[in-house]
Amino acid sequence: MVDKKFVFVAGLHRSGTSLLFQCLRDHPEISGFENTGVPEDEGQHLQSVYKPAHAFGRPGTFGFNPDAYLTESSPLVSDASRECLFREWSQWWDLGKPVLLEKSPANLVRSRFLQAMFPESRFVIITRHPIANAYATQKWSRTPLYSLVRHWLVCHERFEEDRPQLRRAMVLRYEDFVRDPDSVLSDVFAFLDLSSHQTRRDVRPDINRRYLARWEKRRQSLMSAPYLALMRRHFEARLRPFGYSLGPTPLA
Repeated sequence: MVDKKFVFVAGLHRSGTSLLFQCLRDHPEISGFENTGVPEDEGQHLQSVYKPAHAFGRPGTFGFNPDAYLTESSPLVSDASRECLFREWSQWWDLGKPVLLEKSPANLVRSRFLQAMFPESRFVIITRHPIANAYATQKWSRTPLYSLVRHWLVCHERFEEDRPQLRRAMVLRYEDFVRDPDSVLSDVFAFLDLSSHQTRRDVRPDINRRYLARWEKRRQSLMSAPYLALMRRHFEARLRPFGYSLGPTPLA
């Protein structure tokens, strides 16, 4: 393990983690899980050391469970656990490559734990507009918009509390990534001390638009406007430090 660079991608479900992971995995010096048979080739499903996110709730809810959080204080941090985790993941990595990549949404609230397991880890976190993220997640979570935005804040605020304890972490916005993927990827590869590598993936820049348009339409509806106004009163001040807004016209 000592000559490998471990990179963990983190971000809530439907935040663009899979697309980012695939683009990074395409780099010739990076090995990431592929064709594993588990959802989105996520490492959380390919190991037995800690519980995956679904053990604590659906997408859009797991962050409400305090047991989903892991830090360096977890009793799971040990040499035996570290060796087990590397052994299970290495079955899916090409160990001939210098950079080993893993992606799971719950990494957002487990970064300190993963750093304790692999001290030279680097973290790439992607955030997406909470309204677009909430609408995209709703078909999986079946929970109200209010709850999904609150979950977004709970998880990202937790990461910001953990961030000062991380030695190497980079945060990028989904909106910037889809607008200019090669520029953002160039920054990520520089953070990883790698050469640039252009993506051949189809990256659509307009996916957020329909979700934000839906929000704006509901904001002007007599039936929905009070509910959305309540959400804005409760969450706007907390979202602004992340560069997002709930309106009247949400910031992309």
